Amino acid sequence: MNLRDLVYGLYARRVEGRLDHAQVPKHIGVILDGNRRWAKASGGTPEQGHKAGADKIQELLGWCAETDVEVVTLWMLSTDNLNRPEEQLVPLLAIIEDAVRALAADGRWRVHHVGTLDLLPARTQSVLKEAEQATHDNTGILVNVAVGYGGRQEIADAVRSLLLEHAERGTSFEELAEIVDVEHISEHLYTRGQPDPDLVIRTSGEQRLSGFMLWQSAHSEYYFCEVHWPAFRKVDFLRALRDYAARHRRFGN
Repeated sequence: MNLRDLVYGLYARRVEGRLDHAQVPKHIGVILDGNRRWAKASGGTPEQGHKAGADKIQELLGWCAETDVEVVTLWMLSTDNLNRPEEQLVPLLAIIEDAVRALAADGRWRVHHVGTLDLLPARTQSVLKEAEQATHDNTGILVNVAVGYGGRQEIADAVRSLLLEHAERGTSFEELAEIVDVEHISEHLYTRGQPDPDLVIRTSGEQRLSGFMLWQSAHSEYYFCEVHWPAFRKVDFLRALRDYAARHRRFGN
């Protein structure tokens, strides 16, 4: 261990020691950004960057378990990413599949897919379904893997699901227009039944949501971190929690 690592380790312990676990967010969303830029800066390939980013996930979940976080949503692949050239998309999907298998094999996490399965290749769909089934009875952190996910697409899918449900019941459009509200739509989101994210973290210095959990993040706090995702450290995570705990959340009141 070099001097820099030692200093960061001591600082991380100091921050963690002052962290009030009663103020820790219960649901954290993470936009895993900067894999390719990290690889370029390190002289590596995009695939090496994505692989390093996938390996970082288990570290993050370990930190979340230590600080009593209950739900983590990981944005691993957007609907826009599906438009990448095949030579980029195929290895990326393979890395994501391996990461999801690793989450399921860990034995601690409950894996849940959020996104549109129909947009994904059959093999990726199978991996996601199998991971969800295999971890259904686990009692650890609920890990939402957002693969083939877009915030606008989620809202469109929720409204479509709502319309189909009421069509089967024989509800007229006039009747539906009278009763539909925020809660009705929330019940058809990919994350239905889950608490909305308290905190959304985005790495790599970009300060935008890019469509991540547009509906659910209405009252979320945001934390934008300069480091690229593969270089994200425990001290960066703890700083995000400390920043969240220091904010006075009024929810419009």
